[in-house]
Amino acid sequence: MDRNNLRALLTELSTGQRDINSTLSLLEKLPYEDIGFARIDHHRQIRTGMPEVVFGEGKTSEQVAQIVELMAQRGSNVLVTRLASEPAEEVLSLLTRRKAEGVELPDWTYDAVARTLALRARPFEDMGRGEVIVACAGTSDLPVAREAANTAEMMNNRVALIADIGVAGLHRLLDQRDRLMEAEVIIAVAGMEGALPGVMAGLVDRPGIGGPGSVGYGANFGGLSALLTMLNSCAPGLSVVNIDNGYGAAAAAAQINRAR
Repeated sequence: MDRNNLRALLTELSTGQRDINSTLSLLEKLPYEDIGFARIDHHRQIRTGMPEVVFGEGKTSEQVAQIVELMAQRGSNVLVTRLASEPAEEVLSLLTRRKAEGVELPDWTYDAVARTLALRARPFEDMGRGEVIVACAGTSDLPVAREAANTAEMMNNRVALIADIGVAGLHRLLDQRDRLMEAEVIIAVAGMEGALPGVMAGLVDRPGIGGPGSVGYGANFGGLSALLTMLNSCAPGLSVVNIDNGYGAAAAAAQINRAR
């Protein structure tokens, strides 16, 4: 539930379109709902402007499906990250079965590359001042880049993805400079040595968020090399998130981009 949902609910109560008991049944689940193995934070979007996102890794398919169902039934857009293909099939099978039993659920989209599952209970409402551009150095960085893009879109930002513009072919990045200048904020994802975000920060006057990726050979150390490169960039104004944290990069971008 967000501020608009809460305002609409209270308006319906004040105008007689909804009775007190039905209003109480919805409000009693705020700020969270205890289902034993999880406490679902229905109040988070009201507090922070961003809904709770479900981290799929480490949860059973049944747990993910139950959390998704309860969040969607409360009118929340739902995003699950780090949901690999095999458990995703099990989750979607469980949700399909629940729909067949008469449970109302919005349509869903599963992105196997990003490992994200999205259910949009409410239509897209542009909440940003401008566009979030997600750029990645190589095609192998797309899983992190698409996690960032999908997350930013579910947080009601206009998003564009530009792939394979790493510094091994600097002309590819320079060709996109004018397009990058159209962004309100840029997320730059890179594995290997992680040079793209720092170079980009020296070319454009937009807030930049570096997303180090774990793609690379031996001394990349699972993304540590890219992380240290970005943290030590001499280009000013570059913020950096954790290794492979597309979600975190998108959350930061959404906060920067949000119209107030």
